[in-house]
Amino acid sequence: MPSFDVVSEVDRQEVRNAIDQAQREIATRFDFKNTNSSIEQNDLVITLATVSEDRLNALRTVLEEKLVKRGVSLRGVEYGDVQEATQNTVRQVVTIKVGISSDKAREINKLIKAEGPKGVQSQTQGESVRVSSKKRDDLQTVMQLLKAGELGIPLQFNNFRD
Repeated sequence: MPSFDVVSEVDRQEVRNAIDQAQREIATRFDFKNTNSSIEQNDLVITLATVSEDRLNALRTVLEEKLVKRGVSLRGVEYGDVQEATQNTVRQVVTIKVGISSDKAREINKLIKAEGPKGVQSQTQGESVRVSSKKRDDLQTVMQLLKAGELGIPLQFNNFRD
């Protein structure tokens, strides 16, 4: 019985490369001179720090550009509140979400049951959803349905079996 897994993952090396490129760019850009702007990474938690909120927006834009160039979806990026930090600076924590939560898995299962072809079954397995059907074409239809659906998380399809 053909099947595939729906997962939400991110390539951590690409995130690290994007942050390195963004750090290099803010080190050389004129509008970031003497602003003590920085981007720090701790696994999938990124901290942006700079002198003002408009510089923070520019810093966020640089980071987003580099992430998109490296193929990291911005759907999984979650921005925290802007916080006042020491010495008249502002800071923002950016989190990159991975994995499908149980709520999102339920939402995916509901979407497949409501709008997917007949005979397609889906079940939650940890942080992924297994979709199976007797026909391969039905699975491809489900993939298109999930890509078009606004679920708010980046989805990848892997482990396709025939």
